[in-house]
Amino acid sequence: MISAPNDVLLICYGNPGRLDDGLGVAFAEHIQFVELPGVTLEVDYQLNVELAADMARHRYAIFVDATLRGSAPFTFRPVLPGPRTTFSTHSLEPDGLLALARGCFGAVVEAYALAIRGYEFDDFGEQLSPRARDNLTAALQFMLPVLEKRCFAQAAAGLHAVASHGEKECKTEST
Repeated sequence: MISAPNDVLLICYGNPGRLDDGLGVAFAEHIQFVELPGVTLEVDYQLNVELAADMARHRYAIFVDATLRGSAPFTFRPVLPGPRTTFSTHSLEPDGLLALARGCFGAVVEAYALAIRGYEFDDFGEQLSPRARDNLTAALQFMLPVLEKRCFAQAAAGLHAVASHGEKECKTEST
């Protein structure tokens, strides 16, 4: 295990040239202007094996991507290591990357996925659909206080209460 891990690795990915597939990258574009001490931002088109080494140096990893399935405006859930470490250049998923970090580096990283609901993926263009922009705004409003307070488990467990009531406090998390 690599010693003295940093705090949060925020991994935002997707293809901004494929309309709503760029939601993860758009999320990163907004976050980069917010001062969030202890948060390292990684942005790419897709997950890659090199991220396993980066993850091993962090306590938390948050994966941010667009989704065609799932609830609007977004879902936030824990990610557990996959049962097997398999990958190709086009099919590495968060659970596989987490398994690589554990298998290669002995890293025990608490990981979560923020999946922002998109609608238009089948064309080319660098703009988000109006509904995807609204979902991005909701995801940012939800995630900023969660990142600040480091209350990931509480937020994942009580997503609907936190998101629908605008709750900004993490009452039971202590780090």
